[in-house]
Amino acid sequence: MDETILIEILKGIGRLFINPLMYIAIISAIYLGYRRVKRERRFFNRRILGGWSELKNMLVMGFVLSVIISVFSLVIGLTVSLELLTVVFVVSLVALIIYTYHLLSPAIVMAIAFCMLAIMQWQNWTYSIGPLELNGTDAVTNLVMTVPILTGLLLMAEGILIRRYGGRFASPIMETTKRGLNGIGYYSKQLWVLPVFTIIPGDGIQSFAPFWPQFTVGAEQFSLIVFPFIIGFQQMVRQKLPMNVYPQMGRSIVMIGQFVLIVGLTAYFSPVLGAAALALGAISRTVIGIYYSRAEDRNSYAVMRSDRGVMIAGILPNSPAEKMGLLAGEVIKRVNGQDVYTEEDLYKALQINAAHCRLEVLDHAGELRLAQHVVHRDDNYKIGLLVVN
Repeated sequence: MDETILIEILKGIGRLFINPLMYIAIISAIYLGYRRVKRERRFFNRRILGGWSELKNMLVMGFVLSVIISVFSLVIGLTVSLELLTVVFVVSLVALIIYTYHLLSPAIVMAIAFCMLAIMQWQNWTYSIGPLELNGTDAVTNLVMTVPILTGLLLMAEGILIRRYGGRFASPIMETTKRGLNGIGYYSKQLWVLPVFTIIPGDGIQSFAPFWPQFTVGAEQFSLIVFPFIIGFQQMVRQKLPMNVYPQMGRSIVMIGQFVLIVGLTAYFSPVLGAAALALGAISRTVIGIYYSRAEDRNSYAVMRSDRGVMIAGILPNSPAEKMGLLAGEVIKRVNGQDVYTEEDLYKALQINAAHCRLEVLDHAGELRLAQHVVHRDDNYKIGLLVVN
């Protein structure tokens, strides 16, 4: 039996790539990169990251978390229904199509899916989509514990991904403040795919996919599906720097995931707690999103034009500016001994010394520090700075 299960696991991994949701997510990630590059070139005449960065981030960054959740799911025998995965597929697809990634938080997706299944069970509805039959009878009865547990795990993964990568892909956007000055907002819009092993009890999947791998434990039949759970995120920050906002937001989401997971485990003793965990998780995640959105209105900006020098809006990867340790939100006061106030001043001062550039920079604490690096005369425009004009 062990060899049979191993073979079915390998087949399940291979059949991940016949799920259309995976390819729609790939297309969406490519479109995200295209939109970001186009926006950065409109504001700064150059792009910060390559257009394929969102796709690489989506496919790679969640891999370890996918493995951890899959192992947990297989070890404890976490079973889900074909009806649940179908509804999750539909909700995720709609969110991708309408380009609203707020809906792609696991707390929102799983809560909507659970509510739709509860309505199906209440009305005893049965749907047929081609060879696929969705049965509303007992649609949520066996999911009151497994769905909150899975939701809690995915929410924790969402928080970890936002904490680690939310700021890395935050793209600067030039805006006009209420006083008519130029300010910088940072917009992060990302997708992650978490291919998770799910166990479907019974032989319902055989009705429309007789080729699908199955294995038997005792008298029970099970099917393995590697389902691509799509996690989406979008958030604008203005009053604080991304490095200060997204990690804090991610930690809050991880805490919500832990809460949902713990309450979901108690649903074994009281099923109503499972539904309560999903509801509280969805509400809490929505409140977090609203809180951070309202806190980042246009009243003030952490990065805006400064009369103290040239304000840094962004740093290009692998550039001399990055090697000097310059950060967005810092102010360049002098370059090679010359006071600078505009981008034109900055690049003129860089040409003074062909051997290297010497910068005096005000850091985030307002303290002056020195940064220097070799920048040849013909390469002074390649220093890798995006500044606020």
